Amino acid sequence: MRLLRWPLCGLLFGAVLLAGCSGSSVQEVRDWMASVKRETPVKIAPLSEPKKFIPFSYGASSEPDPFNASKLLLELAKAANNGGALAPDTRRRKEMLEAYPLDTLKMVGTMEKSGLRVALIQMDKAVFQVRTGSYLGQNFGRVTAISEHAVSIREVVQDPAGEWVERKAKLELQESKK
Repeated sequence: MRLLRWPLCGLLFGAVLLAGCSGSSVQEVRDWMASVKRETPVKIAPLSEPKKFIPFSYGASSEPDPFNASKLLLELAKAANNGGALAPDTRRRKEMLEAYPLDTLKMVGTMEKSGLRVALIQMDKAVFQVRTGSYLGQNFGRVTAISEHAVSIREVVQDPAGEWVERKAKLELQESKK
C-alpha cells in the first residue's frame, strides 16, 4: 500500500496543476490585451520637412586651374632660372671632393703654404689640399674658414618650398689612432 501512495499523490498533484491552467483564464488574458491595444493611442512623431537644396554655382571656372600639372612645371622652371641670390652656380666645373658626402670626408691636418693655411682632407686613402673658397661635399659646400682644428663650410640646399638656403657645416680634425 505504501508503494501505491506515491504514484497516486503524483497523479493527484498533476491533476491540480492542469486544472489551474484551464482555457478560460487564457482567454481572459487575450481579451485584456486586445482592450489595451484598442485604448492605447499610437504616438508617432511626424517627419520633419527635408531641407531645401540650393545648388552652388562655381564662379572661378575662368580662372587658371590650381591643380594643373603644367602650371606647376612652369613655376618650377621659373624658380630654376631665377633661383634667388643664394642659388648655386651649376655651370661651373665641379671639384674633385664635390662627388662625396661630407660625412665620408675627414680632416687629417693643416699646413701653411705661401702664407696661406691649407686643410688636408682625406677621402678613402687619398689626401687632398683644400683652401678657403674651395668646394666640397654634395650640397654645394664652400670652405669659409680653416683653423688648426676645423674647416668651416657653408652649404647651399633647397628647403621644402624650393628656396635656396644656407646651412653651416664643419669638418673637425680627426686624431690618428696608433
